[in-house]
Amino acid sequence: MRLLTFSFQNQTHAGALRGDEILPLPWADLKPAAYAGYDAIVEAAAAAQPIPLAEVVVQAPIRRPGKIIAVGLNYRDHCLEQGLTPPDRPTLFTKFSTSVNRPGGEIRWDPGLTQSVDYEAELAVVIGRPGSRISVEQAYEYVFGYTCLNDITARDLQRMDKQWVRGKSLDTFCPCGPVVVCTDEMPDPHGRRIRSWVNGELRQDSNTDQLIHNVADLIAFCSQAFTLEPGDIITTGTPGGVGEHRQPQAFLRPGDEIVVEIDGIGRLVNHVGPYLS
Repeated sequence: MRLLTFSFQNQTHAGALRGDEILPLPWADLKPAAYAGYDAIVEAAAAAQPIPLAEVVVQAPIRRPGKIIAVGLNYRDHCLEQGLTPPDRPTLFTKFSTSVNRPGGEIRWDPGLTQSVDYEAELAVVIGRPGSRISVEQAYEYVFGYTCLNDITARDLQRMDKQWVRGKSLDTFCPCGPVVVCTDEMPDPHGRRIRSWVNGELRQDSNTDQLIHNVADLIAFCSQAFTLEPGDIITTGTPGGVGEHRQPQAFLRPGDEIVVEIDGIGRLVNHVGPYLS
């Protein structure tokens, strides 16, 4: 099953995607749907009246996640482009939920605050059950599904602060979507090609097999420290090819188009809007 959040006639709903139609669900987005559970979603979809996909505006699947748990330095090729040794345990940080952006939404920032804005294509995991101290063997039982995420980053703020939260959390800096692919359709998120383009130029081209710490390991590691809840997002890191490590460096500018694509999920497309004044 492929799920999304959409706006139609001034209302926002969760929905199940069926071809070029959407089956509206009785929840405002996918966070309460995740709490309700897969069986309740199937039952609600069976009774829904379809809406043409072309008539809706697709929103971020979960507009205000309880937690966005991000993982740094989690692709071998991304570590190699920086000359770093892959870490022996996950490196965690967070993006504030106010940074969430929809597919097609503009990415914007104040040029007086940052001049070095970068893209990062990522596989994101959406949690479907509450849990703590989850074992690696049971980890996939807690997954609701998977989506695309662009971990937009202000590199100069990252360097200035000597930690990552502010530079990762500016408003609009977390585009995600367009759909969440549930585990019935994607039982294994590994072995998936992951790519990004800027203005049609291929910038990142890797595979989720390059993850240093896989999805089950990340869920288990996080849950040893804090409870995971339905609708929480774990974004699993970016592969090599980011703008900061290109020669010459290639940061984002107004008018740029950024595409993130993961095999089996789809394409997340956003544009950089005018600078904030």
